[in-house]
Amino acid sequence: MNFVFISPHFPHTYWQFCDRLRRNGINVLGIGDASYDSLEAPLKASLTEYYRVNSLEDYDQVYRATAFFAFKYGKIDWIESMNEYWLEQDARLRTDFNVTTGIREDRIGFIKEKSLMKKLYLEAGIPTARQHVVTDREAGKAFIAEVGYPVIVKPDVGVGATHTWKLENDTDLEAFYNNLPAAPYVMEEFIQGEICSYDAILDSRCEPLFESMTVWPPVMDIVNKDLDLMYYTCPEVPEKLRKLGRKTVKAFGVDRRFVHLEFFRLTKARKGLGRVGDFAALEVNMRPAGGYTPDMMDFAHSTDVYQIYADMVAYDERRIPESGKHFYCVYASRKDGHTYARTHEEIMEKYGARMMMQEEMPPMNWPQMGRYMYTARLETFEEAQEFIQFVQGA
Repeated sequence: MNFVFISPHFPHTYWQFCDRLRRNGINVLGIGDASYDSLEAPLKASLTEYYRVNSLEDYDQVYRATAFFAFKYGKIDWIESMNEYWLEQDARLRTDFNVTTGIREDRIGFIKEKSLMKKLYLEAGIPTARQHVVTDREAGKAFIAEVGYPVIVKPDVGVGATHTWKLENDTDLEAFYNNLPAAPYVMEEFIQGEICSYDAILDSRCEPLFESMTVWPPVMDIVNKDLDLMYYTCPEVPEKLRKLGRKTVKAFGVDRRFVHLEFFRLTKARKGLGRVGDFAALEVNMRPAGGYTPDMMDFAHSTDVYQIYADMVAYDERRIPESGKHFYCVYASRKDGHTYARTHEEIMEKYGARMMMQEEMPPMNWPQMGRYMYTARLETFEEAQEFIQFVQGA
């Protein structure tokens, strides 16, 4: 079996996907824009071959690299990047090389465009916030007359919370339309709730081989207000979220993927969406949760999601047994320019035995993920909150 892995060096822990695939006897064929010498040793050891391109943005270069692998190794069975940014290119490559294990060009719109996602949610009867595709000022006012302030405006196609704003009043609305972005935008009713993700590895029948929940802060506020990021993976998945997550992957017809589906857990009842504690769909991401979250899932559930994924690819089943040990795994980061009460040495002295990861993040991640991060495994929710306060408290 031949598996083409696009940009296997980012995030740097993704070498583990390649390693587990290789352990299962799969040819792992890497395509990236980093030099071979710059790749970390575990990644080099996991790749059957690596093809460097000058730019992953240049489709012709990536196409030629894939064609070279097809000529040398035979039919390509899988093409994946595990990265939101490259999902459209992945789909195009699968279409051009007739790879059926993944999303192709004819379906990519439903997982990239928030307006098309909304249609599938509604058709499947999945609770979701009302949405308006931004056109002119009067249409926006009519939508707000229906749902009320505040509203969220964000790109129809976009990653994370980049260029996303909350409009609180008519002044904000006028400012938005006076500087209306050229890219397509959507406007959504504001939901009071915490963001919870349903993360799963799915087999060829859209059935989950692994499920997890992570609780996130509003990333829009982290970026726009320059706040510190904290989030945590939970020991268990609430049954309400489990049912809604499974219903969503069926509605989108998603199989043989690691997915990250975002929901609101309502902290205030909302007509048409549910009571406090109910879940409403936010958006789908047909790739693993970003950064080191797959590693956090490993720590929280005492498992190996990289191996579960590789077993799905090779055997279409889970071969790792469920573990009885589950924890909270918490990520807390720090940013330049912020003042903190505790030193690095104090943090490590108190939590060193429970610290699973701690390192400086790549500069491109500083606005969202912070410059320096600490990830710890803890027994209770109260301990998780104490850890966050200890790391980030001023």
